[in-house]
Amino acid sequence: MQAAVAQAALDTDLYAPTEEIALLRETLRRFVEREVEPQALEYERGEKFNRALFARLGELGLLGITVPEAYGGAGMDAVAAVTVHEELSASDPGLALSYLAHSMLFVNNFFQNANDEQRRRYLEKLISGEWVAGMCMSEPEAGTDVQAMSTAAVREGDHYLLTGRKMWITNGCVDEGELGDLFLVYAKTDGRISTFVVEKGFAGFSLGQRIKDKLGTRSSPTAELVFDQCPVPAANRLGEEGDSLNHMMRNLEIERLTIAAMSLGIARRCLDVMNRYAAERKAFGEPINHFGQIQRHIAESYAEFMVGRCFVYDVARRLKLSQPGQRLETDAAKLFTATMAKNVADRAIQVLGGNGYVGEYAVERLWRAAKLLEIGGGTVEAHHKNIVRDLARNPRFYR
Repeated sequence: MQAAVAQAALDTDLYAPTEEIALLRETLRRFVEREVEPQALEYERGEKFNRALFARLGELGLLGITVPEAYGGAGMDAVAAVTVHEELSASDPGLALSYLAHSMLFVNNFFQNANDEQRRRYLEKLISGEWVAGMCMSEPEAGTDVQAMSTAAVREGDHYLLTGRKMWITNGCVDEGELGDLFLVYAKTDGRISTFVVEKGFAGFSLGQRIKDKLGTRSSPTAELVFDQCPVPAANRLGEEGDSLNHMMRNLEIERLTIAAMSLGIARRCLDVMNRYAAERKAFGEPINHFGQIQRHIAESYAEFMVGRCFVYDVARRLKLSQPGQRLETDAAKLFTATMAKNVADRAIQVLGGNGYVGEYAVERLWRAAKLLEIGGGTVEAHHKNIVRDLARNPRFYR
């Protein structure tokens, strides 16, 4: 019996452990080829958010991928979430980033921490794609140091008055001059951080600046959001006052793991492009993949990509969405894959030479997107700190 169980484990595909995941990946690849890839460069160059395409993600059942079916979601796990982010990012990291902000930073976070009344009020429009959502944590003077945030919420009867500014908010401005539809906003209440659901249209809630001319992921809109004595019903607070650190920790692991999955998609596409190009492009009468310098770029990229992919999917299969406890693994996965993706994209540009420096072959766009992943969702320096602290607490980290 034990031998049969061990063999079954060996026979399981790490990247498609169930028929459901295999079908999801196949569906996504067809969708990306037919609908995502044809628009990716245009929307990146135009710094435009493709809201119609985003709504298609809702039609495919992807916007509530980790929400149980009883609440209108797909009821899938971390492996499914990782799969979606890898496949979208292989074509359009900007779209994938907006998807992550909506489905992970808001929808998964909200579901895990909301009560049933709040879920009934908001989930349907979020999962369908009618509404586009985001999460507001960073401020002009507070990023990784969450405790330094200055946005505050003061209780007055049955509502709070929310005042402050949030910066670098993905999906903050989904149409030119228009706010996104719904946001989770972190704010201090008597010195402790609490979480509030804020709707577009609330008095005192406005768009500050739309952040343009980003290095990459330009099809994913980024904005400053302003709260000026914005009244938020007390019924829109998630949990109790001061619960937000628990909310953050509960969602941080899937956030960092899906960012790592974005890195996989970027690296995979760059590896595919440089491999094909090197087999076709000739110099001195023979394909350039016959030359040692080019072979090194391709071989090292493949090895690093496969290490990262194994790591991310191994962590994903063990991750419990409602039970934090794998910060060490998720931090390490993102730390490795973010830099790996940037390096693979850089090598791809080098292999393609002048062709790699222009938009036609996609690798320059992917290189620009990859750099964000060393910053967003936790900087590489923050991961260094977390990993060392966690290892100090648990020196027997291996099994």
